[in-house]
Amino acid sequence: MFLMSSNPNRLSISQMAAPRPPAAQGDAPYLDGLNPEQRDAVMTTEGPLLVLAGAGTGKTRVLTARLAHIIGSRLAWPSQTLTVTFTNKAAREMRERALRLIGDAGEGLRWLGTFHSISAQILRQHAELVGLKSSFTILDTDDQVRLCKQIIVAEDIDPKRWTPRFLAGLIDGWKNRALTPDRVPADEAFQFADGKGIKCYEIYQARLKVLNACDFGDLLIHNITIFQQNPDLLKDFQSKFRYILVDEYQDTNVAQYLWLRLLAQGSQNICCVGDDDQSIYGWRGAEVDNILRFEKDFPGAKVIRLERNYRSTKHILAAASSVIAHNRGRLGKTLYVGDDNAVENIDAAKVKVRGLWDGEAESRLIADDIESWVRGGGKHEDCAVLVRASWQMRAFEERFILLGIPYRVIGGPRFFERAEIRDAMAYLRLIRSPDDDLAFERVVNQPKRGVGNTTLAKLQAYARADGRSLFVLTPMVLQTDEVKGAAKRGLTQFIDQINMWRDRLNNGMPHTELAEVILEESGYTDMLQKDRSPQAQTRLDNLKELVRAMGEFDSLAGFLEHVELVMDASTGGADEDQVQILTLHAAKGLEWPVVFLPGWEEEVFPSRRSLDESGLKGLEEERRLAYVGITRARELAYISFVANRQIYGRWQSVMPSRFVDELPHENVEVISETGYSGMPGGEDAFSGSIEDLGERSDYSSPGWKRLKENAGKYPTTGAPRDASNLTAMSGGPESFRKGQRVFHDKFGYGRVAFSEGNKLTVDFEKSGRKKVIATFVSQA
Repeated sequence: MFLMSSNPNRLSISQMAAPRPPAAQGDAPYLDGLNPEQRDAVMTTEGPLLVLAGAGTGKTRVLTARLAHIIGSRLAWPSQTLTVTFTNKAAREMRERALRLIGDAGEGLRWLGTFHSISAQILRQHAELVGLKSSFTILDTDDQVRLCKQIIVAEDIDPKRWTPRFLAGLIDGWKNRALTPDRVPADEAFQFADGKGIKCYEIYQARLKVLNACDFGDLLIHNITIFQQNPDLLKDFQSKFRYILVDEYQDTNVAQYLWLRLLAQGSQNICCVGDDDQSIYGWRGAEVDNILRFEKDFPGAKVIRLERNYRSTKHILAAASSVIAHNRGRLGKTLYVGDDNAVENIDAAKVKVRGLWDGEAESRLIADDIESWVRGGGKHEDCAVLVRASWQMRAFEERFILLGIPYRVIGGPRFFERAEIRDAMAYLRLIRSPDDDLAFERVVNQPKRGVGNTTLAKLQAYARADGRSLFVLTPMVLQTDEVKGAAKRGLTQFIDQINMWRDRLNNGMPHTELAEVILEESGYTDMLQKDRSPQAQTRLDNLKELVRAMGEFDSLAGFLEHVELVMDASTGGADEDQVQILTLHAAKGLEWPVVFLPGWEEEVFPSRRSLDESGLKGLEEERRLAYVGITRARELAYISFVANRQIYGRWQSVMPSRFVDELPHENVEVISETGYSGMPGGEDAFSGSIEDLGERSDYSSPGWKRLKENAGKYPTTGAPRDASNLTAMSGGPESFRKGQRVFHDKFGYGRVAFSEGNKLTVDFEKSGRKKVIATFVSQA
């Protein structure tokens, strides 16, 4: 039968060295239950294929069934298939599912794994071609940072201004773009140490060779180099991999893309599965253009769209499709409810859009909705709160703790457990209680003051022997020669600053203002501002949220007691029934019956930073993030925005997100909730169409007034807004000039009278003249 086959890719009897299972006859078990589009994607085995798999359309099932079909139909040995995933977990699941479908025939799936694991296998075999031994070491992130620190010190570069972590991230970014040191554009050298970026990269790579090591980026870079410089070897691998399957193709970076293209030029039997509408990792190197140009890269490629969704209701799908349709850079598809979608049998609820007075009202309403869901027979674990930024989590965490709603934060620590929050709290605790040795130990060298572990251990020994606290004992030790040099200077400065800040608090400085001063004068804010890593801005945002939270309390003591109670409250173990709180980025690939999407306001979502840094490209990725968020919901989706963010007891007006404008009216219910923070307009304040939210005449709050005043400045549906307008409206890190109008979260509006570096003297309209720190004001 095989000798007579017209399929040139089918293995001949002479190639079958061992008994194989019979070829698929008719409908194999792995084809059962597939819809026509899914079946087509599985059975189209020859030539390049792009499967555009929308959210909830069964892409993993298709990819696994396709692998099973190729092997079960004797088109290739398991070892002649290359299946690439993005995570080890996905690789394990695919292997297990394939083995369940085809049994022992699937043994030998050697080339099924992540980009890095497969490229590491290839590199082990041919390491000498790039100057390494097969026993090379793969450095983890900590090792990379340590090596970068050695280079920075050796090159006499200021490590506080140009941090090792930033250099490591910069090099990783170049490697994601497949740029070796000789290919990095010259102007990019100035991203580090005033032009020393490429030189440091060269030294880094040379040092790796000496260490017989490589980092994760090198695994792909070295593979590409080997393939390009050894065409015969590349041809061998192209012949080896008769079929290539790629998952999550929209998340590939340039290096991964080049690696795949080189290997796929053999049989051309490459199948990429992905969703251009779910490409949300541009900040870590993913290039959505890779999937958009698939048909150009592989002429004659077939494109199959999986649009039947088996997860969500028709209203949820319509809302997501309407929002993502405003993106220009997409191949296009529209999700619809599959014929056997169980949720369609439910009396599907429309997506609910709620406009609220402030963040507190938002957290109260979502908590009430969760309790109502549980009272109706649901579980806490059915519910997820998806935020754009981690600082948004605090309000929900505190509300859930207050009501005893069990929850867990996915993908990171709880708000008050974050390192930067613990650091700030330690400063505040030490000011309140000088005998708090744990607080002293945490921040005495944070940021760096030259007080190393040896000095701290010496102080601890003296303190134990003398029965005094570290803060009381340290000034006594400083009068001796026990501590010298940088450590003595650092300790002296630290003690003096703590005493000065305590005096200011005792003399009436508001505790919120004191927190700003501590973060600025300690150098903590400056440390984060000089840290160029992506996490640094998030940490700064979290600290601003901490100061905002302090404004809800009358005193420092009251706030610290509140936090102590919050930290002491238990919300259950990891396996218990809990509400999930996580960022939109962390939610990809997950789903829940009920999803809450708070904070849909301009500059929060879409993120002002994304717009400032990437313009239209950033806006489109933010919109894809909105699409991902909506499609996580199976039964109920709640979107909310507020008119005001309450900061230090004052309102900062905000505008609804442009994504709210893009929701389809026929699938959305705009509702009002009574009894939340004295919302204006009465019970029906938010009933009606979405447009009504900005046009009613009975709003008197600052937020709605500003919304109405600016209604004509920004186009809504169908046209991206200019990111530069948003920057001008909200301010940024640039310096302020005399006479410039600014806004401070506590003191309101005012004009700059004097500017001294990052310290401003501002004449506020209602609070008089104040000295403030530039970090905490924005352009008005």
